[in-house]
Amino acid sequence: MSFDGLFTHAMQRELADLLVGGRVNKITQPYANEVILGIRANRKNWPLLLSAHPEFARVQLTEIPYKNPDVPTNFTMTLRKYLASATLKRLAQVANDRVLQLDFATRDELGDDQTLRLVIDLMGRHSNITLVNLTTNRIIDLIRHVGADQNRYRLLMPGATYVEPPRQDKVDPFTDTSRGYRELMKTSDLPLAKLLQRHYQGLALDSAQELAARLQSGDPDAAWADFLAGFDAPTPTITTGAKVTFAAQPYTTIAGTTQTYPTLSAMLDQFYAQKAEHDRVQNQGSNIIHVLKNVIDKDNKKQRKLAQTLADSDRADEFRIRGEILTTYLSQVDRGMTEVTLPNFYAEMAPLTITLSNQLSPSQNAQKYFAKYQKLRNAVSYVREQMTANQAELDYLNGIMTQIELASPKDLEDIRLELQDGGYLKGLKVKKGKKAPKRKIAAPEEFYASDGTKIWVGKNNLQNDQLTLRKAKKTDIWLHAKDIPGSHVIIDASDPSDQTLAEAAMLAAYFSKNRAGANVQVDWIQVKKIRKPNGAKPGFVVYEGQRTVTATPDAATVARLRQRK
Repeated sequence: MSFDGLFTHAMQRELADLLVGGRVNKITQPYANEVILGIRANRKNWPLLLSAHPEFARVQLTEIPYKNPDVPTNFTMTLRKYLASATLKRLAQVANDRVLQLDFATRDELGDDQTLRLVIDLMGRHSNITLVNLTTNRIIDLIRHVGADQNRYRLLMPGATYVEPPRQDKVDPFTDTSRGYRELMKTSDLPLAKLLQRHYQGLALDSAQELAARLQSGDPDAAWADFLAGFDAPTPTITTGAKVTFAAQPYTTIAGTTQTYPTLSAMLDQFYAQKAEHDRVQNQGSNIIHVLKNVIDKDNKKQRKLAQTLADSDRADEFRIRGEILTTYLSQVDRGMTEVTLPNFYAEMAPLTITLSNQLSPSQNAQKYFAKYQKLRNAVSYVREQMTANQAELDYLNGIMTQIELASPKDLEDIRLELQDGGYLKGLKVKKGKKAPKRKIAAPEEFYASDGTKIWVGKNNLQNDQLTLRKAKKTDIWLHAKDIPGSHVIIDASDPSDQTLAEAAMLAAYFSKNRAGANVQVDWIQVKKIRKPNGAKPGFVVYEGQRTVTATPDAATVARLRQRK
C-alpha cells in the first residue's frame, strides 16, 4: 500500500504514544526535503523523520544514519529558533487525510507562552512541512515556498495566513457510524473498491481493494470493524511478490512472501532504505556522477579509436609487401602513374594492383609504403600500452560508479576527496599561507555475525584502503566479490565459523556490482596475503592463494546483521 490516510492513522497512533510530552533537543536537515527532529521522551532520544519528498513523503522514527551538512539551511535555523527545547503537546491527524499536525508549547523572546504547529502534508509532489504560529495563524516558514502563481487556493510563503488544504467531501471511516458501505455494496455501477474510494477519506487503491474483498467475503460489519482495528493495533508487513509493498497489516489481496516488523517505523526503514538512500545519493552526488559519466564516455570513445588503430596495424605487412614489389619492379613504373599492376611474388606471382601518387617518383612511392609500414609497426606497442592504461582507468571509474550506486549519502565525501586527489574534480581553494583542512575518512560500516563476530565493510576506495591496509589485523579474513567492483569486507577473526564466513561473503556479494544477482562468487583470504602495488589506484590490491565461495545477496539478512548482538 501507499502512505495513505489509513496508514497515516496507524503511524499517528504509534508516534503519539512514544513522543507526546517529549522535548525537542536536536533539529537537523540532512537532505533538501527532509528534517529530523530529535525528541527526548520517556528517557530516550527519538529521531523523528519528517519527509516532504515528492515520491517518498512520510513521517517516521528512523535509525538510518545521516550526515549533517556543514552549513544549516535557513529552514533549519528557523526551526531551531522557534522549536529548540519546545515540548510536543499534541500529535494528530486531520480527519483521515495525509496530514499530520505537531503542536509544540514553547516561549517567545519575551518569555511568554506560545503554541506553534508543525504541519506535515504527505501529498506527493505537493508535500510540505509548514511551521505556523497558532496565535496569529501566520506561517513562520516552510521547507518549500509555493507562490500564488503555483497554488491559487492558498499562498504558502512566510508571513502568509495559513490555510488548510482543501477538504474532500468524503467520510472519515474511523468516525462513520452510518454503515454506508452496506449501501455501496448494493450498487453495481462500479467495482466496490472504486465506490469505497469515492465515499471514504484516505483509501488508496490497494487499501480499497483489500477492504472490498473482506466486505464481500462474509459478514460486512465484522469485516469492516476488523479491518479498521488493524490500523489501531497494526502488524507491519512487507510483501515481496510481483512488486514489493508495505502495509500496516497483512493484505490478503497482495500475493507474495510476507515479513513482519515490530513497528511501522522499523518497517519503513527497511522499505525505504534503498529507495530513499539511492535518491539522496543521486541528488547529493549529481555533480560527481556528471563528471564521471563525461570521463567514462571520453574514455570509451578513446578505446574505440585505439582499437581501430590496432586493427589497422594488422595491415602493416600489406604496405611492406607493396613497397618491396615496387622496389623490385621500379623499371616498370613511370612517374605520373596513379596505379600499377605487378606480379606478387608472395602470392605465387598473382597480379597485385598498387595505388600510386602521380606527384612522387616510383622510388618515393615505394618509400612511402615502407614509411606507412614502419609507422604502424611502431604504433602497435604504443597503442597496446595506451589501451591497457585507458581500460584500467575505465575499470577504475566504473568501479566508482558502482560505489556511488551502493553508497549512502555520508560516503559521498570520501568519493569526492578521492576524485579530487585523482584530478577528476576541483578541490576547495586554500588561501595562501593557510593549511588545507585535515581530511577525515569515514569509518567503514560495522556488522555483527550471528555469533557476535564483528564484520567491517568499506563503502568506497578510501575506506577500503584504510580498512584493509591499516585497520585490519594480519590474521583477519578479507573478502571481496570475485572480478567485479565491490567493497572490501573484513572478518575480525582469524578462524571464523562457517556461518560467519557465509554471512561475510553475503555482505561482500551485497555490496558489489552484482547486488541484484544470485550465486555471486566471493574470494576470501587472510589479510597478510593482500598486497597493494606501488602507484596503484585507491582500493586496488592483489593477492594469491585465495579460496572462493558463492553467496546470494539478501537485504533482510543485511538489515539483521546491522543490529548489534
